[in-house]
Amino acid sequence: MTTNTLSMPFDAASFTNPHSLYARLREEGPVHRVATPDGSPIWLVTREADVRAAMNDQRLTVDKAYSSIGYKGFTLPPALDTNLLNMDGVDHLRLRRMVSQTFTPRHVEALKGRVQLVAQQLADSIAERGEADLVADYANPLPLVIIGDLLGVPDEIRRPFSRWAGAMLDPEYPGQVAEAVEHIHRYLVELVALRRGTPGDDLLSRLITARDQGEKLTENELVSLGFLLLWTGSENAQHLISSGLLILLSHPEQLAAVRADPELLPAAVEEILRFTHANQLAIRRFPITDIEIGGVTIPAGDTVMLALSSANRDPARFTDPDRFDIQRRDNAHLALGHGIHYCLGAPLARMEVRIALSTLLNRFPHIGLAVSEDALQWRASFRSHALKKLPITVSQG
Repeated sequence: MTTNTLSMPFDAASFTNPHSLYARLREEGPVHRVATPDGSPIWLVTREADVRAAMNDQRLTVDKAYSSIGYKGFTLPPALDTNLLNMDGVDHLRLRRMVSQTFTPRHVEALKGRVQLVAQQLADSIAERGEADLVADYANPLPLVIIGDLLGVPDEIRRPFSRWAGAMLDPEYPGQVAEAVEHIHRYLVELVALRRGTPGDDLLSRLITARDQGEKLTENELVSLGFLLLWTGSENAQHLISSGLLILLSHPEQLAAVRADPELLPAAVEEILRFTHANQLAIRRFPITDIEIGGVTIPAGDTVMLALSSANRDPARFTDPDRFDIQRRDNAHLALGHGIHYCLGAPLARMEVRIALSTLLNRFPHIGLAVSEDALQWRASFRSHALKKLPITVSQG
C-alpha cells in the first residue's frame, strides 16, 4: 500500500502531550504521511518493531544526497554538518573509530571521580540557597563541564555554546535558529584554531593532530565532529537529569524505592531513558530504493522519520508502557538508537545521569517542586520535548 495523503500537521502545538499523540498514531497505523512545521512532507514510523528494523535497514541512508527534495534540516554550513549523524558506510566508520576510544566503558569509568566532584560542587551551591532551577544550576552545567574537559574547551567559553545550542531547538523562537547557527559555526572554528595553536591532552587536540599530520579527516569533518560531540555530549544528559528527577518526584513510591536501595538506580536510569527522552525522533533517513515499512510503500528519496518516543511506549513491545517502573524487565528501549548510529556517548550519558541523581538523593532528604507540575515550561516540538526550567526546593534534614 502507498499513500500521498498528509494525515496531520506535525507541528509544535501537536506535541503538548506527545505520548498521547503517538498512542493515537500507533493505533491508527504503523506509518503516517505527515507535514513538518515548515510544510515538508515526511513518512513517520511509529511502532517499535518497524522502527527497530528500519534502523538496521541498509536501504535507508542518512546521506542527504539521496533526498529527492533537497532536504535541508537546520540548514547547517558544511563545517557543522559533515559529521557522523549524516554519514553511512566507510566514512561513518572512519570518523567513529577516531573518537570511539574516548567513550569506551573503561575510559568513561576513569571519569567517574571528576563527574562526582562536579556534581557535589553544584549540589553544594544548591544547598546554600535551598532552592534552584535544576536545569540551569545543575543538569546543564554538569555534562557541559565533563564534555568540555574531554574536548579541551576553556571554562570561560562553555556557557555561550550551551545557550546557542538550546536556541537551535526552541520552537518558540524559530527566527533565532539562523543566528544561533552562525554563532555556533564561528565558535567552533575559533575553538579549533585555539586548540591548534595551543594543543593539550584532549580529544579535539588529538583530532587536530590527525587532521594536520595524517589527513585522516577534512577540516569540515574536524569542526563538525567537535560540534556534534559538544552538542550531544551536553544536551542529552542535561535533559535526562532534569526529566529524570521530575519523573521520580512524580512517582514517590519509585523514588522511595531508589532511596531505600541505591542498587536500583541503574535500572531506574534505563526506565527514565525509555519513559522520557528529549529526542522524539531519530535522525531522518532516505530510502535509496522504493521500500516497504509496515505494509506501506515509501518511494526512494522521500524523508523517513523514526519516532523513538513512540517506539518506547509501544504496548506491542512493553507491558503497560505508560507506567513508570524502575524494576521493569526486558527494557531494551531505543532511546539511544540502534544499529550503526547507536549513541557513541551512551556509557558517559548513563554514568552522568546515574551520578547526578544519586548525588541529589544522597545530599537532600527532601526535594520538591517549587511550582505545580502543570506550571512547568517545556520546549515542545516535533523534534524534542524537554524541560526549560525545573524549579525545586531542597532541605538537608
